[in-house]
Amino acid sequence: MELDCEGDEASAWRFGAASPVLTAARSQSIRAMVYRVYDCLDRGDARPVAPLGHGDPAAFACFRTAPPATDAVAAAASSGVLNSYAPAAGLAEACSAVAALLSRELPYEVSPRDVVLTAGCNHAVEIMMTVLAAPGANVLLPRPGYPLYASRAALSGLEFRHFDLLPDKEWEVDLAGVAALADDNTVAMVIVSPNNPCGCVYSRHHLAQIAQTARKLGIMVISDEVYDHFAFGSKPFVPMGVFGEIAPVVTLGGISKRWMVPGWRLGWIAATDPNGILRKKKVMDSIIDYRGISVDPVTFVQGALPHIIANTDEAFFANAMDVMREAAEICHEKLQEIECITCPHKPDGSMFVMAKLDLSRLDGIEDDVDFCSKLAKEESVVMCPGSGLGMKNWLRITFAVDPQLLEDGLERTKRFCLRHAWQSQGDELMNTSAS
Repeated sequence: MELDCEGDEASAWRFGAASPVLTAARSQSIRAMVYRVYDCLDRGDARPVAPLGHGDPAAFACFRTAPPATDAVAAAASSGVLNSYAPAAGLAEACSAVAALLSRELPYEVSPRDVVLTAGCNHAVEIMMTVLAAPGANVLLPRPGYPLYASRAALSGLEFRHFDLLPDKEWEVDLAGVAALADDNTVAMVIVSPNNPCGCVYSRHHLAQIAQTARKLGIMVISDEVYDHFAFGSKPFVPMGVFGEIAPVVTLGGISKRWMVPGWRLGWIAATDPNGILRKKKVMDSIIDYRGISVDPVTFVQGALPHIIANTDEAFFANAMDVMREAAEICHEKLQEIECITCPHKPDGSMFVMAKLDLSRLDGIEDDVDFCSKLAKEESVVMCPGSGLGMKNWLRITFAVDPQLLEDGLERTKRFCLRHAWQSQGDELMNTSAS
């Protein structure tokens, strides 16, 4: 018999069992996978860690946010008038500012009442996956994609099905695959453009095709545009809401990427739906209802938002994209030097690129997880295994890193691959490199 500290029989505690729902959701977590890679680092290695596994440019001086943004937040915090709770949808002035920002690039005006502020874009994902979780419903998610959608769907009991993005077509959506997956219980499909993790930017033509497919299926498009305007290749950013007349679009966005402030946790959900279908179907009401029982974005950051949007100079965005373009070029060029890694598409946007491992060229490397674990231990370079995004033996690499550290990290990766190459191949490559 177990006794407590006073000699009495101890209670049989009834808590502590793992939640199977949480376990299922955790299995989809890219953050957990990247943290496991970090655990493999050799803490005795004096070299700086090259963090190529997750996108947080704010850690580097070359990606600091615009001074007007920090000034606006400081002024809002010190004003003393933004210390209270905000309405469930968000401060009216902030919702109006987002509506005006989105309307600049759309053929119609977004109403402030069609904007709901969230505690970052991840919160927006949580809300949408919960609101859509009606009994029997399912959503279609891209593969590779941002795993939080699957995690939040699993937690909400919402069935999710994956359609493929096509690497040989610049990671466009396999629209035939979408049509084949959908059934009478499908309620939405998710797209991400500019794309995390693939680094592609969808053309106006392809977005129109997506809208037509959604219309035929009778589903909404959830367009994740947190990387809006993170386009530095040949294709400009086009918001999916341009095609809101064809099919209803829910746009997810925020300031974390464009303003380089992921820690400020301010995002939004917007109905870019000029036909008002989402309102008629009570989707926006459900979103606001959920916001009323979940966390709030910080009130003083909401209060600062109109000033952040109005006072940030275009030169800030242009400079940020110049640095990102340089980093993308470095990443693509250095990856081309590594025999066992293939990059099928030069990144045109976001902060990421997907690259394929050729394990037949490597000795003693079992899979992408093993590759990343050993790379972290031996070279202090952290990359994200593609398995965490549904792409076994691929890698997700971020180039939102100081360019010098990025180049150094990829050079270390090259040395690692040479060291682990099959012996005859490794000797040949070493000799070629030395000459």
